[in-house]
Amino acid sequence: MKRRQTWSPALKSRPARIAMAAVVLAATGALTATFVSSGGKGTADAATSLAQFVPIQNVRPNVRDPRPTAAASTGRFTVNCGTNGNGKFSPDNPVAQPGIKNGAEHVHDFVGNLAITADSSNADLEASGTTCRNGDKSSYFWPVVRIDKSVRSGNQVQQALSQTQPAVVCPSVRDRLPAVPARTRARVDRLLTELDRLTADANERMTASRGRIDPAVNKQVLDSLRTRRAALIKDISATVGNAVGNRPGMVSLVDCDISYDGMHAAMHGTAHAASTKAGQVANPQVQCPTVRDKLPGVPDQALAEVNRNLDELDRQISEANERLVTTRGQGGAAFVDNAVLGPLRAKRIAVLDRIATAIGRQATRPQGLEVLAACTLNQAPAAPSAPATPSGAPTSAAALPEPQGPDFELPGNTGGIVRPAKVLIEYRGNPVSEVVPMPKFLRTLTGDAKPTSRGPANARATWTCSGFTDRLSDKYPICPAGRQVQRVQDFPGCWDGKNIDSDNHRKHVAFADKTTGACPQGFRAIPQLRITISYNIPRSVQVKGQYALDSFPEENHNPFSDHNDFINVNSTRAMQGITTCINTGKRCS
Repeated sequence: MKRRQTWSPALKSRPARIAMAAVVLAATGALTATFVSSGGKGTADAATSLAQFVPIQNVRPNVRDPRPTAAASTGRFTVNCGTNGNGKFSPDNPVAQPGIKNGAEHVHDFVGNLAITADSSNADLEASGTTCRNGDKSSYFWPVVRIDKSVRSGNQVQQALSQTQPAVVCPSVRDRLPAVPARTRARVDRLLTELDRLTADANERMTASRGRIDPAVNKQVLDSLRTRRAALIKDISATVGNAVGNRPGMVSLVDCDISYDGMHAAMHGTAHAASTKAGQVANPQVQCPTVRDKLPGVPDQALAEVNRNLDELDRQISEANERLVTTRGQGGAAFVDNAVLGPLRAKRIAVLDRIATAIGRQATRPQGLEVLAACTLNQAPAAPSAPATPSGAPTSAAALPEPQGPDFELPGNTGGIVRPAKVLIEYRGNPVSEVVPMPKFLRTLTGDAKPTSRGPANARATWTCSGFTDRLSDKYPICPAGRQVQRVQDFPGCWDGKNIDSDNHRKHVAFADKTTGACPQGFRAIPQLRITISYNIPRSVQVKGQYALDSFPEENHNPFSDHNDFINVNSTRAMQGITTCINTGKRCS
């Protein structure tokens, strides 16, 4: 199972209930985090600060679309992918935190692609089934909304933060590499070790922020780390790629984050533990020992065969995860073992043997790979220990908690999940030009899950009520009777024409100008994705401030931390159809 790669001994993951309130921009321009609440089930007071709620009638109209020109693309293509009726919930974020299990620390609704996890490759995504009626295999996912009537104690949260050492979290490069040629193994290991050193140095810089949130320091640390990691990862890609004639794309692994999940350990034993039922796990996923990071250098003659088999191992896990979603609730207690894990183990044994044989034809056959065959489900006992990595690098920190109980709860994110009444997925045009097809496997996001610890520059107001879409709020809306709570999430509608991802997951796309609708210089208009999520939430719950967004611990359900993520897995033909529909001014689905 992939785990957070960190270097802070303070990071532990135990069930806890934590919460954080609003973010204000002080006169100096610095962000101040105000903690007002935290854990424990109770009988009085709102679950979230009432200061975070606003009657929608009190929000002035603020949505103004640019006037279309004669060259505008005015069509619209709608996709029906359902409302996550199959219950695909996960705290993974495959766009912002690839390869990091439970990295979001909050639960997402997933629609579209059925197999996607934090570890999914493009080939895995393309082979998946989908909930979308038109066959679109793209993945669309956003944080869930919960109703929770818990009482929270501000003192407990403040104390938890005071004991927390912020830690740098980075995607692992070791276990995402293709087979490393034997003649480059030593150099790749040195570069990987240097990546470890950069992370350790960044964590040393974070010691000055113990017990507090400092967005300015966070930005300095992450910007410097990103630049240096990008250079090293590019070097690793070139070293491996030049040997085999095909450079692996690893830009998605560059960006790191600042984690405050050490707060979990400081606040263990509260509502999360009390309100869950042991053994009940949300949206179980297969966890298997990693293989890529356990292999020695591979002889040139065996590289192609080993890489094919490594990809086959990934595909097998992806198929097993999809089967867990599509067969949920079927069979008896032994169904998963007999129908999923048993067959998966047999397939993995065969593939691991093929890998060992391919290497053994040209060099010493690696021993002990069969110990990597057995897989479990999340929260099951750990798999047998595997051979050490060639570099002897330290392993990552303990995994974050899995969602638990009938409500799929995580520390700080408890209460019943509100299922969307409707999810409207639209691809829209541009007011000043035609659109070009977005590339397959484009990754993009909107909003920011961490406006407190990273600053609000990328955060977006998304909240409104049905019938009031001329205004969006950065607070939770209180709607008139009979109206639905809505989240309207617009994605960037401009693309750099080259890249499907970037080192901060943002630079390869951009938002059009708010006034004119034109894309920035060097960017081209693509079908602009808008996702509108509607909820039937009792007005009494709204008035009492008892519904809130799942969030990272330092955000405490901050409505301004709303966000949405997307990976385009439309076929080239389907995306061309979407583009033609939009450019010809039609309404299609």
